[in-house]
Amino acid sequence: MAVDQQGSSRPPAPLRQRSNRIASPSIVRRNAYSANYPRLERDMDNRNGWERTNSALTGTTHRPPGSFVDQANVTNESIHREFDAEWPACWDRAAALLEWDQPYETILEDDNPPFYRWFTGGELNASYNCIDRHLETGRKTHAAIRWEGKQGERETYTYQDLAVEVNELAAALQGLGVGADDIVTIYLPMIPELPIAMLACARIGAPHSVVFAGFSADALATRMAAADSEFLITCDGYYRRGDAFNQKSKVDNACLSLDHDVRTVVVDRLGEDLPHVLGDDEWDYHDLQQRYAGERVDPVSRDAEDMLFLMYTSGTTGEPKGVVHTTGGYLAHVAWTTHAVLDVKPEDTYWCAADIGWITGHSYIVYGPLALGTTTVMYEGSPDYPDRDRLWEIVDRNAVDVFYTAPTAIRAFMKWGEEYPGRHDLSSLRLLGTVGEPISPRPWAWYRDHVGDGECPVVDTWWQTETGAVMLSTLPGVDEMKPGAAGPPLPGTDVRIVDANGREVDPGETGYLTLASPWPGMARTLYDGDDRFRSEYWNRFSDAEAGEWRYFSGDTATIDEDGYVTVLGRVDDVINVAGRRLSTMEIEGAVTDVDGVAETAVVGRSSECDGTEIYVYVSTERSVDADGAVRDAIVENVESAIGPFARPSEIVFTPELPKTRSGKIMRRLLEDVANGEELGDTSALRNPEIVGEIQTERGDH
Repeated sequence: MAVDQQGSSRPPAPLRQRSNRIASPSIVRRNAYSANYPRLERDMDNRNGWERTNSALTGTTHRPPGSFVDQANVTNESIHREFDAEWPACWDRAAALLEWDQPYETILEDDNPPFYRWFTGGELNASYNCIDRHLETGRKTHAAIRWEGKQGERETYTYQDLAVEVNELAAALQGLGVGADDIVTIYLPMIPELPIAMLACARIGAPHSVVFAGFSADALATRMAAADSEFLITCDGYYRRGDAFNQKSKVDNACLSLDHDVRTVVVDRLGEDLPHVLGDDEWDYHDLQQRYAGERVDPVSRDAEDMLFLMYTSGTTGEPKGVVHTTGGYLAHVAWTTHAVLDVKPEDTYWCAADIGWITGHSYIVYGPLALGTTTVMYEGSPDYPDRDRLWEIVDRNAVDVFYTAPTAIRAFMKWGEEYPGRHDLSSLRLLGTVGEPISPRPWAWYRDHVGDGECPVVDTWWQTETGAVMLSTLPGVDEMKPGAAGPPLPGTDVRIVDANGREVDPGETGYLTLASPWPGMARTLYDGDDRFRSEYWNRFSDAEAGEWRYFSGDTATIDEDGYVTVLGRVDDVINVAGRRLSTMEIEGAVTDVDGVAETAVVGRSSECDGTEIYVYVSTERSVDADGAVRDAIVENVESAIGPFARPSEIVFTPELPKTRSGKIMRRLLEDVANGEELGDTSALRNPEIVGEIQTERGDH
């Protein structure tokens, strides 16, 4: 299915044509699927953070049902070879899913790696592509967003409804002084005003920076200061398990710490449940709607390389990184992967059960599905409130066709029991997906059997904030599935698993997951500087003199003889908790801020039921007793500084932490203790006896 590009009434008509000019690729690509790996010594620490049976190596495979393949968007079994042969011209297929104001002249400009440029010379608008063009093709009354609120509210926005509200907010933002390239921070829970705000910003050429609503005031202020953002869209509060929480107070505290004025728009989400007062430079969202009722704002044509949004993600230095995504490449890539990997069609009801505050929600709740003109479901609540069948009730009532969620949630569903999905008719489901972390075979099989009735294909997707869109996955209408393995690299994507010297490892051996060629949805840089972008992602395995540039993902993985990749976990100091990447340094900073804490180390612990948990080791000052008060203060400080989702699963007090003779904390050993694994080499420790004491202390909690 290609999106219909005919019949557009938006002038100028000649510019609505897609360019056929293709750049000559200057990067020589090797086939990522080759099984002819040289036999080399593995030169890295094999840190498998996920205990699993690797079915990708044992040969367990599942073919998608013929009935699925017959209707799939992509069924061409030669697509991998075709993309390799045509690269980078293959990405013209992704760009064809969009409408362009100005045709692009060159698909890829790669003369200044790693700062690649995609679809250069082209101009388009993301808001137009997600709304207006669907109105022009007779889809005004088609549902764009179906929203399910925490209090049982339900709202449906047709594409016409969405167009009206996006235009009104766009006009209001312009009235407040927002212009092209001004960064607007959005600090909202999962309510319809969140995607409306994103699309309104895109309409006027103002990049948005969405901050997860669960983040603290300090986290909000840090991100607004880093982005030099002078505009904010937020709300008075939100509901958590039926209770009202004050979001406005966090906003007030954040703004007090900024050294510049902020113009703020406030959505009244809670009404009389939480009265609030607006101060100077603050406006009520619904008052602005009424003031600008019926206004229409022409979408601002943006260069393909203009920034669409800024997203802050955790970094190994403890300082959040502002990842820059641009308009043309990102939108084309998420549209194509939504179409090819998630098999989404315009007539579908599709549900990605993520939060828009993270990249998954940006790509696969908002931009991907709306670019294709489908119906996307938004859910504000928790999966177990008011009961543990809440998600399945929503799937049943909305006849959801495609469901995309995290392995953490699936493990919780398993723990609760199969009777909860069994209460509902889930026969509408055609495809299941997972995102956010690796999924082991047992949850994979449970998901397919008890949610997908043993018939739905399951796509296990790997990608990152920085990649913008899915990079590893099976194409459900083409590839066999191997539980535990994400799958082969997507067509046009060059994944290499390498050792510490950058040499490709043998099948089945552990290595570093790298990307050897650029891709359209890739981050262009970091907002805080090109140097950090180059050093954090490109320097480790690149050889500038040889003209070889490789992106380092920070993940470890294995690859089998068929080219299927199994992602094992992180190699840096970032913990992936329920699909959210949290810096261990950021958590450690919150812990050491507690009076009496002398030193701390934070690691991740793998749990079959809950995924990765936060495990905190604490050494207190000599004059301080390690008691319940200190423990409570640590929990409170972490929740206050970062958010409730970062609450430590366990806190272990120890007289000291294991350190090398140079004074470096051996976090690898602490991770072994947390996971109950056999300890590695302790010969480098200056205090090896402390590890045994910590193991004993762990048993006390």
